Amino acid sequence: MAFEPHYPIETERLRLRPFNRGDVDAVFAYRQREDVARYLFDGPMTHETATEVVGLRTGQFTLSGDGDKIFLAVELRESHAMIGEVSLIWRDAGNRQGEIGYIFNPAHHGNGYATEAGRVLLELGFEGLGLHRIYSRCAAANTASWGVMERLGMRREAHFRQHVFVKGGWDEELIYAILEDEWRGRDR
Repeated sequence: MAFEPHYPIETERLRLRPFNRGDVDAVFAYRQREDVARYLFDGPMTHETATEVVGLRTGQFTLSGDGDKIFLAVELRESHAMIGEVSLIWRDAGNRQGEIGYIFNPAHHGNGYATEAGRVLLELGFEGLGLHRIYSRCAAANTASWGVMERLGMRREAHFRQHVFVKGGWDEELIYAILEDEWRGRDR
């Protein structure tokens, strides 16, 4: 069974849509930044790497089974300016588990866009895929990211201390999750 949402998906302020090759410069604008890469496993991207990543993501907008990923560009509805990206990963079809993620251009931080887009991802996972549990993870030092998870109604399940050596140091990771019945019971 393939799951492909109807695109674009619009919220009050945002439009989520599949990537296209014209997104390279917008992705490069924020993924080249050290402050964006600080909390990611990879470093700042070159324009060449951003081109490769966008090329891969142009084909990732449906889910058919374990490990499949949807990557969507996030635009402001009024200006059509691309401000970030979100992902929904079908981690385990049999146990109905998924993972969400988001990366936004720091020029647009603090406006609630990640939370607004995150709500769409939770709806896609629970309503579209019929998931039982959706989780997200971030570096423990990334307070803005785990703040988004908490605003989405997710609860902290784990704090992995020094779990992986990356970029010359030990990383600490937080895992947040929400269950389908918790999501359905929330005021949205």
